[in-house]
Amino acid sequence: MNIAYLILILAATIAGGMIPMIFKRISPGLPIYLLAFTGAFLFGVTIMHLLPEVYHELGHSAGIYIVLGFFLQVFLQQLSHGMEHGHTHLPQAQGHHPIAVTPLLVGLSIHAFMEGIPLGFHFEDKSALPSLMLGVMTHKIPESLTLITVMIHAGQSRGKLWRILIIFSLVTPFSALLAGWMGEKSETVTHSLIYIVALVIGAFLHISTTIFYESGTKHHELSGKKILAIAIGLALAFVTLIFE
Repeated sequence: MNIAYLILILAATIAGGMIPMIFKRISPGLPIYLLAFTGAFLFGVTIMHLLPEVYHELGHSAGIYIVLGFFLQVFLQQLSHGMEHGHTHLPQAQGHHPIAVTPLLVGLSIHAFMEGIPLGFHFEDKSALPSLMLGVMTHKIPESLTLITVMIHAGQSRGKLWRILIIFSLVTPFSALLAGWMGEKSETVTHSLIYIVALVIGAFLHISTTIFYESGTKHHELSGKKILAIAIGLALAFVTLIFE
């Protein structure tokens, strides 16, 4: 386990959450294009690095766990209201109901915990771990930005915002350390982690493809700028192949 990777993910999460706390007004285009870029990058890393690994280890049965992971993310989205991909549908937007903060935090924290587990897995493909780290790190910026923005609209105090951000930023590094530690202690756990990686792949595919077609645009259209952001993200995902 490379501790530097976890520090970078921690820093990216905190940095993303600080943006809405520091800047009162954020350009509407920033979350849209940032999400498009990070979603495309995560999609590319998942397809080029993680998928080959799990199919090599599990064969055709990998597809079962990937599909399960996809629909597990569908379930988690009912709690988080899609904060993972910046596409929230919250009733308070119309001023009718208060925001139920706890389900949002639970759903997003479970997702963040799942994100960290593959970071504690020993990949045969030496380029998989650094590529995955970059994918998770870039995804954390809009993810925490959306989380803190929603918490601000929920009326949370500044002190509580910081507590939420710090705790949330620790979830993924903690799960990575836990997975790595348990994998070193038990061969059974090491073997089981590949199944969890397959579940996480399904979740990543759900999040990234949802970003492509929904997040940030009123009519879910693919504008020229959004296509460009997606293209840059995919291009950088291809660049990660140099880690091999």
